[in-house]
Parts: sequence; structure tokens; C-alpha cells
Amino acid sequence: MPPHPRPDRCELCLRQGVSVDKHHLIPKTRHKNKRNKKNFDRDEVKERVLWLCPACHKTIHATLTEKQLEYDYNTRDKLLEHPEIRRFVEWVRARPPGAKVSVKRAASAEPRDKIRRLQDRRMQRRHAP
Repeated sequence: MPPHPRPDRCELCLRQGVSVDKHHLIPKTRHKNKRNKKNFDRDEVKERVLWLCPACHKTIHATLTEKQLEYDYNTRDKLLEHPEIRRFVEWVRARPPGAKVSVKRAASAEPRDKIRRLQDRRMQRRHAP
């Protein structure tokens, strides 16, 4: 599969004239997961990406956990089915490319903070002298 070329617009909100970043639909932190290896082949995991504007990218990561992204929201269509993301995308489409858009952490992301803190503690223990 050839690399996904950088488009001239966000592939989620479809706004043109915005900078875009690569978003891995299957998060890189989940690439070595056993379930991931069983469900997806190696090339697909690396090349399944979307090019997103910073506002859309931040909204996705503020709303969904890495596991949710891997299991339930690993395509553009599935992301747009999520009510909070769909509502944000509809709102941001009406904004001009240069508009400053602030992204608030969704209430559903609160457990994500706890998970991240636990993961950080585990990593610190593993790498402690």
C-alpha cells in the first residue's frame, strides 16, 4: 500500500487552507498490542492514517482513549459517528481556516486521565534504577 499523501485540507472537517498533521487511526502506542496484531496486518496499522487540522486532532484525543480509537473508532466514518466529534466537526466547518479554535477536554475523557497517570507510574517503576 503506498503512503497516504498529505492533502491540502483536513480529512475530517474538510476545511481547506489549514495545516494538517498525521493522525494514526490505530494509535502508535497500541501497535504492539496482541489483539491489534491479530486483527490488523502490520502495514495496515502503520498506514491507516488521516490528515487532520490541529482542532480536529485535539478534539479526537480529548474525547477518546487510545483503546477506544483502536477498537471502535479506527476509520473516518466511525469517528464521525461519535456524537461529540460529529457535533464539533459540524461546528468547526463553519469557521475560517485562520480562526483560533480552543478544544475542551470532554467529560468522557476524565477516566482517560486516571488511566494515563497509572500508565505513567508503571513506566516510571520499570525504568527506575
